[in-house]
Amino acid sequence: RVIGSLVRSLGCFPTEAELQELLAKVEEEEPTGYIHLEKFLPVMTKILLNRSYQPIPEDVLLHAFEALDASKCGYITKEELVKYLTEE
Repeated sequence: RVIGSLVRSLGCFPTEAELQELLAKVEEEEPTGYIHLEKFLPVMTKILLNRSYQPIPEDVLLHAFEALDASKCGYITKEELVKYLTEE
């Protein structure tokens, strides 16, 4: 269930379809909800070395932060960011 978060924490940003393909490669034949490290490491190592997933484009990130900047001052405060990340 958390494989997307895990992969994204490694700096990879696959589409949902790519994430499902990855899951199919590392999941057990009978899905248990768990992934064994022995299966995950070789697949993820190959993905990282080949840079298989493109990072999120800078303009997309900028647009996301602009959407959070309600006062349109060009920045959000640390407190606002913490609020967005923890409450919304």
